[in-house]
Amino acid sequence: MTTSSPPIGRLYGVGLGPGDPDLLTVKAVKILKAAPVVAYFAKKGRRGQARAILESWLSPASTELALLYPMTTERHFQDPVYVETLGAFYANAAEEIAGHLSAGRDVALVCEGDPLFYGSFMHLYVRLKDRFCVEVVPGVTGMSGCWSAAKLPITWGDDVLSVLPGTLGGPDLARLLGACDAAIIIKLGANLGKVRAAILEAGRSSAAIYVEHGTQAAERIIPLDEKTDDLAPYFSMILIPGEGRRP
Repeated sequence: MTTSSPPIGRLYGVGLGPGDPDLLTVKAVKILKAAPVVAYFAKKGRRGQARAILESWLSPASTELALLYPMTTERHFQDPVYVETLGAFYANAAEEIAGHLSAGRDVALVCEGDPLFYGSFMHLYVRLKDRFCVEVVPGVTGMSGCWSAAKLPITWGDDVLSVLPGTLGGPDLARLLGACDAAIIIKLGANLGKVRAAILEAGRSSAAIYVEHGTQAAERIIPLDEKTDDLAPYFSMILIPGEGRRP
């Protein structure tokens, strides 16, 4: 008599959207309500934005799995200590999830915005995709949420849209801003001063819109020229719309 192996769980990468809990897709909500395990990222010592968005949709029967970053912006992302520490964190998190999947429990690993667009989900996905079945549920991106909140048409006709991380060097940012029609600049934080200078150099300041906590209760939307300080939270970005072909 043979003993059958227990079924292997499925990993779901679930996009939570830009912040408003009502902006989850129907599919995302169905998976969250059914998943035995719901995993989310947060900074050590904090609840995290993902968990706040989840509040409306978590089933009491689900096991919560908090994946706590050992560091975020304390060191530069090219610092060897940062690379080693975050690499070990992602490897350990992947194995923790693998334990649930191997035991036959589906895991919904959530991510703000879209899981495959600058999402932390990707770091675990590449470590698990060859071992387990994975399904990715797209989410409304942060930039889409912000330009919708700002009621800002972002691209027209043949406009070219560039998404630029604020972590790039100033000269690179200015060059890329000068070569595109519309731009979204993310990862502001401590980079806002450098980003502002690059926008000025590229001659794009008058069209730039600053958005923080877009679609959330603390939402703030103003022209970049009206923001006099260089302080920006993690959930912030700058929008520069295109002015292309319009019939």
